[in-house]
Amino acid sequence: MSRVAISSTGDVDFGGLVSHLLDVPDAIGKMIFPSSRSHHGSRNGESEGNIAVDILETPKELIMYMDVPGLSKSDIQVTVEEEKLLVVRSNGKRKREENEEEGCKYLRLERRPPRNLMRKFRLPDNCNMSAISAKCENGVLTVTVEKIPPPPKSRTVEVAIS
Repeated sequence: MSRVAISSTGDVDFGGLVSHLLDVPDAIGKMIFPSSRSHHGSRNGESEGNIAVDILETPKELIMYMDVPGLSKSDIQVTVEEEKLLVVRSNGKRKREENEEEGCKYLRLERRPPRNLMRKFRLPDNCNMSAISAKCENGVLTVTVEKIPPPPKSRTVEVAIS
């Protein structure tokens, strides 16, 4: 389902709004509203992509799996902003394999390198901001956020009155 985007300047994403009101699936919405900011990049013309994510919640932690193909761990930055906002971004560019032989050239370049990838996650109150870890293996970034254990439930003990 599409999200309705209202920027900090008050601009409304009308394509996303109409798509949301009519409950248009995203694939169809992209064809009908191609200029919608919710489906395309940033305002300044740079292509800004979203990172696909799967989020697993366990009793002790949140685990986020994000696809970052072709990027190394040095290209990815994971930060916490505004206390509870987890930000994952990358300005890295996938490096093309250079062929050392002379006379070699690409005949087709269809795989576009990711540029300016970014995702923001508002974390719940029960997350431990000082216990966040991340690892990047085989094109998948795994971010683990530990949860703060709930306070023990108070017990009621009946005291006999003498």
